[in-house]
Amino acid sequence: MARFFRNLTKSLIVTAALAALAAAPARSAAPLFFDTARPLEKPDLSGLTALRFLTEDDYPPFNFLAADGRLAGFNIDLARALCAELALTCTIQRRRFDLLLPALAAHEGDAVVAALAMNAQTRAKADFTAPYLTLPGRFVLRRDSVLKGVTPVDLDDRSIAVVAGSSHEAFLKKFYPRARAMPYDDAAQARKALETGRVHALFGDAVSLSYWLAGADSKGCCAFRGGPFTDPQYFGDGVAIAVGKGADPLRRALDYALARLARKGRLSEIYLKYFPVGPF
Repeated sequence: MARFFRNLTKSLIVTAALAALAAAPARSAAPLFFDTARPLEKPDLSGLTALRFLTEDDYPPFNFLAADGRLAGFNIDLARALCAELALTCTIQRRRFDLLLPALAAHEGDAVVAALAMNAQTRAKADFTAPYLTLPGRFVLRRDSVLKGVTPVDLDDRSIAVVAGSSHEAFLKKFYPRARAMPYDDAAQARKALETGRVHALFGDAVSLSYWLAGADSKGCCAFRGGPFTDPQYFGDGVAIAVGKGADPLRRALDYALARLARKGRLSEIYLKYFPVGPF
């Protein structure tokens, strides 16, 4: 999609392309990021006896502290499933998000599982497995909205809440120039603006928005409208597990385990547990 948009020169073509994408129906099933028919070759695991994962605790539903103080979330369940698949002893330690990659580089852990996006900055500091999830952008509208869609024409001169300085704001300014982007300091403020009717729509990270829509905090006010936007120029190449630079045996072992979990349906089970309202 990135190449497609970069090559567009006429605003009419841009509008038509976005209209078709926004009209795509949302999928309720878990997305599949691995070719389950591809033959799997088990890597040599003789050098691995234990696996130390690093994560954070403040990005629900990926990583958070449960009521009993224990780590929980999509990434925590994924880490444990990977260790079980590889028959390895597993530990999961938490760090502040900005300290995860430095801790990995300092050999305080073997891998980072924290919904870490792959981009030029993170790839300079770590190697990555295959992506296990993407982070698309999506529009959310109030359920009582009279808007018929979320194309650039539909949202002409409409107010759209967005996190200030985010890739979502940049995307809106590029492809929805006639809409009124309303930047907020954080995602919670942007969601509140939509919930209370101060804006016509909200555009943001579909994964965190799906968690909000499925929970009590949204009060059933709102719903996704239109399909996901996945342009890697704005929304990255997905999230993956980070390993130390040159840690190829571990990376291959994790790729093997991820593919095995996908083939068995275990990856879909974990996904649907935390994302009952699919971000895709």
